[in-house]
Amino acid sequence: MAELAARPRRSVLYMPGSNARALEKARDIPADALILDLEDAVAPDAKEEARAQVCAAAKQGGYGKREIVIRVNGLDTPWGLADIAAAVAAGPHAILVPKINSAADVERAEEALTDAGARSGIQLWCMIETPLAMLNIQAIAAKAREPGSRMSVWVMGTNDIAKELRAAHTPDRVPMLASLGLALIAARAYGLVILDGVYNDIKNEDGFADICEQGRDMGFDGKTLIHPSQVGPCNDIFSPDPETVAFARKTIEAFELPENRGKGVLKVDGKMVEILHAEIARRTVAIADAIAELETAS
Repeated sequence: MAELAARPRRSVLYMPGSNARALEKARDIPADALILDLEDAVAPDAKEEARAQVCAAAKQGGYGKREIVIRVNGLDTPWGLADIAAAVAAGPHAILVPKINSAADVERAEEALTDAGARSGIQLWCMIETPLAMLNIQAIAAKAREPGSRMSVWVMGTNDIAKELRAAHTPDRVPMLASLGLALIAARAYGLVILDGVYNDIKNEDGFADICEQGRDMGFDGKTLIHPSQVGPCNDIFSPDPETVAFARKTIEAFELPENRGKGVLKVDGKMVEILHAEIARRTVAIADAIAELETAS
């Protein structure tokens, strides 16, 4: 789980499964992860064609070190189980299941992956996007602690949250901060990666940057995106800056000195740092190193 948590997921771009050209173009987009989408981006009469295209693209590969995720249709839809069977055979890094409302839904999704013959490395990502999910959020998160659980990442469905709450998309997102906060607290309590939802106004670059910064400051690991133009700014905002990384390395080095073993507080560059700061520093460095490796390979 620690290795999965340290993997960069700053920018996670949805790609419509019904658009073969977009699936091909995605091989050159510098997103950390791609969600090949069979759900919202695909009309009902195009579901089966999209499934075939997405699974063929995933099997073909050519996406470098980008994490490949297939978002299937909901378990209660006519396409959900067939999507999972086809997605498992295609061998992505993860399968994203929408409308997870309860711990029982996580169990159903896990069972569906197992029944389809999923190898042990395929993760389960879950969309958190309804009021019922918020009311059941701790029970959902607790499934990650069960032996053999595949659940590793939550994706906030902010458009669906706004719809279900009958809330407005305001620049500060006040109407959905309670939902975002509850999910974030539960994810952190049970060791899950959590991704912020999409930003719809593609041309509003300043508004997008503000929302990315808000999500980063709240504690989200990254953000889901709907357009390639959002990838670069998102990567920049969710990357630790060089000064932070340099100080993190100094903090780690200071606590590892033989004369500092067992100490709970040290002074680094004139700042008082505690053991908890060393833990934060190790994660910062791990993410920075993983980002550098990913960008070198892309």
